[in-house]
Amino acid sequence: MEGLIMAGQMLLGLSILVGLHEFGHFAAAKYFKIRVDKFYIFFDFLFPLPGVMNFALFKKKIGETEYGLGWFPLGGYVAIHGMIDETQDAEALAAEPQPNEFRAKPAWQRLIVMLGGIIMNVITGIVIFSLLTFKYGESYLPASEVRYGIVPNELGKEIGFQNGDKIVKINGRPFTEFNDVYSPEVVLGNNAYYTVDRSGQIVDIPVPNNFMDRLSDEGQAAFVLPLDPFVVDEVVSNSPAAKAGLQPNDRVMQVAGQKIQFFPELQKALKDHAGKPTVVQVERAGQPVTLTVEVDDDGKIGFKPKSLLNYATRQYGLVESIPVGAKQAFGVVTTQMKAFGKIFSGQASLRKSLGGPIEIAQQYGGKWDWLRFWTLTGMLSMVLAFMNLLPIPALDGGHVIFLLYEMIAGRKPSDKFLEGAQKVGMALILMLMVFVLGNGLFKTIFHF
Repeated sequence: MEGLIMAGQMLLGLSILVGLHEFGHFAAAKYFKIRVDKFYIFFDFLFPLPGVMNFALFKKKIGETEYGLGWFPLGGYVAIHGMIDETQDAEALAAEPQPNEFRAKPAWQRLIVMLGGIIMNVITGIVIFSLLTFKYGESYLPASEVRYGIVPNELGKEIGFQNGDKIVKINGRPFTEFNDVYSPEVVLGNNAYYTVDRSGQIVDIPVPNNFMDRLSDEGQAAFVLPLDPFVVDEVVSNSPAAKAGLQPNDRVMQVAGQKIQFFPELQKALKDHAGKPTVVQVERAGQPVTLTVEVDDDGKIGFKPKSLLNYATRQYGLVESIPVGAKQAFGVVTTQMKAFGKIFSGQASLRKSLGGPIEIAQQYGGKWDWLRFWTLTGMLSMVLAFMNLLPIPALDGGHVIFLLYEMIAGRKPSDKFLEGAQKVGMALILMLMVFVLGNGLFKTIFHF
């Protein structure tokens, strides 16, 4: 069931974004009185092979445009008459251009049409992040609440963090909130470093330039977490904790005589007693209660903790939320640019950095959470805008490059050249699709 929810969220998110992207092209084309033959959500052919397995789940012609829902659930397209792409046949392009064709219009109009989808994705991303900011505000953990220090995982320990380190600076700037620890400026930056207070001694911890790859290997971004006191939030039914009588709001004080203050200490203590009945002392309504819990073989007893640290929230009015949302949206693009820079400089692996449909679905998660759904959809909208702007033939960015050349040089590339470039671009995209899908399957099956 979780897999279906993941897939459903991904398909819904991508369908919204692709539909809006294609509408951007469609609206610009209609504005300049360019004929639009088709507007499709999903492909009605075996992408990227037009002419193979052509059929639609739904279609209806209104005016000169056929609107439809394709069977191949990946993206979608708008067929603009006279534009050299995978939807046009050679015979149609060989005929003399008509006034309502794309290729008959001035270069500046064609440029706006090609940028229409990207602009729509950028607007969508800004709107989503702005509305989320207006509704939920910005939740953060102030540095003052990380007073007990941090606990690193194995990767955090490898780069130099130790239990109890107190972060005081990041890249030389004062540490103000915990989310800054995971900032792309640090994780994707060059020569980045943390400054910590370690039992009164100030220590700099450099971040390796290939840190993005290391995070991909680890499979999680949280290489350090704040040490936080906790209470029991939820107890899993029929779990060892439930059978022993653990209740919500209980505070674990000891495990087998060992004092417990923070959740990582509890995790370690339970792993040390995996597969054994263990005495756990809790505080309940101010009174000590002793329980005997059968710890499972994985060192777990079946409950969800609730942090006692005080998170803060910045609230914004509707107008105030727009620049904040725009900053968050363009922050996604900045992160993408830095990630590409790492890949091209050899500091990050293409295989580890690229994610496909499987990884996207996993990010949405197996439970329906509207905040998570719209946050990820907003991020994907900006990623789609960035990826479509890449100067690859068959992508919007490839068309933009050729149009800019035409506007600067005063002459456009020949139709034959554009057709050839389109085929090369489609071949590159097909190879990339195969690589990304295969890579995702191997990651999922073999966990590498």
